[in-house]
Amino acid sequence: MKFSEFFAPTLKEVPKECVLKSHIYLLRAGYIHQIGSGIYNFLPLGKIMLEKIKNIVKKRMDEAGANEIMMGFLTPASLWEKSGRYEKYSELAIFKDRKDAEFVLGPTHEECAAEIAKTYIKSYKQLPLNLYQIHLKFRDELRPRFGLLRAREFVMKDAYSFHADETSLNDEFINMREAYRKIFTDLGLDFRIVEADSGAIGGSGSREFMVLAECGEDTLVVCSKCDYASNIEAAKRAKRVCDAVPPQATSAYHKFATPNVKTIENLSEFFKVDTFYLIKAVVKKAIFKDREQIAVFFMRGKDKLESTKALNALKALDSEVLDVVDAEAEFLQKHNLPQGSIGPIHLRAVVDTPFIVFDNELQDAEDLICGANEHEFHYVGVNLGEFKDLVYADLVAVEEGDLCACCGSPLIYKKGIEVGHIFKLGVKYSKPLNAEFLDSNGRSQPFIMGCYGIGVSRLLSAILEQKADSKGCVWGNLSPFKLDIIISNVKDSKQFEFAFDVYEKARGLGIEVIIDDRNERFGAKINDFELIGFEYALIVGKGLESNVVELIKRAGLEKREIDSKEILEYIKTL
Repeated sequence: MKFSEFFAPTLKEVPKECVLKSHIYLLRAGYIHQIGSGIYNFLPLGKIMLEKIKNIVKKRMDEAGANEIMMGFLTPASLWEKSGRYEKYSELAIFKDRKDAEFVLGPTHEECAAEIAKTYIKSYKQLPLNLYQIHLKFRDELRPRFGLLRAREFVMKDAYSFHADETSLNDEFINMREAYRKIFTDLGLDFRIVEADSGAIGGSGSREFMVLAECGEDTLVVCSKCDYASNIEAAKRAKRVCDAVPPQATSAYHKFATPNVKTIENLSEFFKVDTFYLIKAVVKKAIFKDREQIAVFFMRGKDKLESTKALNALKALDSEVLDVVDAEAEFLQKHNLPQGSIGPIHLRAVVDTPFIVFDNELQDAEDLICGANEHEFHYVGVNLGEFKDLVYADLVAVEEGDLCACCGSPLIYKKGIEVGHIFKLGVKYSKPLNAEFLDSNGRSQPFIMGCYGIGVSRLLSAILEQKADSKGCVWGNLSPFKLDIIISNVKDSKQFEFAFDVYEKARGLGIEVIIDDRNERFGAKINDFELIGFEYALIVGKGLESNVVELIKRAGLEKREIDSKEILEYIKTL
């Protein structure tokens, strides 16, 4: 490709409202063009990169035994109503056609894939099956930002597997995990496979693939020694222990006056005990479609409530819960309770709610102090093991310095960008959609499903956030062209002829090469090379008179002078 014929509009100025380097460079280097909020056109460079990533994904998915298909961008809204997601999926874009039929712009295709399986798979003998596509998606993001990292329209690889039993699903989950590991390794990324919350997709288990980058929106909890990694919403730790002396109660459940005690810190100072032995209450409000309900969460005084874990705990009690929000001030005022006095003992006499949940680490805990639901009083000598029918769940946010549940080493925080997510769906979609097959006994059973996604267009940004430098894009071995031949002075016939001779021979060898034959200043050509991020630049300049050319590797901008007669052989070895 001749640069003079290639459409690569580069910009000198930083576009307005760009914060991340990937967003800045993709726009400045002419990879993408923004045409609307969260909507981007892919220009020639962007399209080349998109296809390179898609080819890597396709290769590994095909090797893993998946079948490529392409589903419609539009999905009948009736399928989403049947699955129960129509009103719960907040980013759904809906429209009606001229016949008043309602459709959604596909943000994900579980319903559509289940309909395909329902239509064509009749027997367990046709299972397992994995169908995938690399296709356009649309999610009506409330705040699209950060370029391709949080766009409304994007390219995604989504796959859906169908199974007769859980064992088969587990095998495919591992198969896809390994395929994804190969994909992100092929892309040259530093990534982690983390335990994750399943979110709006649902299901019983999931793993996220996170590219480590300082700009990442997700906080990861990573072990300092072993391979354990998790999204903070799903992170687990070794059970905390405390060497401090527990409270010395004269009797069980002794009510003790605690004047002017309003916080956990006040309570710790008042009794001269570690906050480990104090029960903290956090009041939230469970939001339903048509009502609200108070929820109270209890944990040790040292801990903080993790909001996604809190929501999951409520969903386990009632699947119709949509969200969970702060409600403590309202609750205290309504029940005439002072701050710091809420406790689990006799709480149901104060508030009628099924949503009273204790953190797992409080199970059978002894020698505790908690609020008495009475102004300036607390109970001392509380042993939760004596109470029956308490609801326990993992509620607390894991903090840096907590110990790994796998090896006991300290946990640390890292920032990451989600680029892939795999789920065990079970019968979450097949059951409401009546997607069934006949098992070995001739009985109808719902398909057991898995789904597996990769943000293909998002990967352009993720790669740059990890690799780009102060000069521009760095793609490693994934760059749009492997070699950029720069003619320093196009009016110099020797430079021009030599450069074109190398260009034609490199093309003949199948090397992805572009020749910068533009009548531009040498500095402008070098700036474009650095900004766009071609893997290598071959500088054909004044040194040619001494049979010397210069090769620059974009990553690290390493320079090397090479005998012009040996350049082609040298290029072959790269």
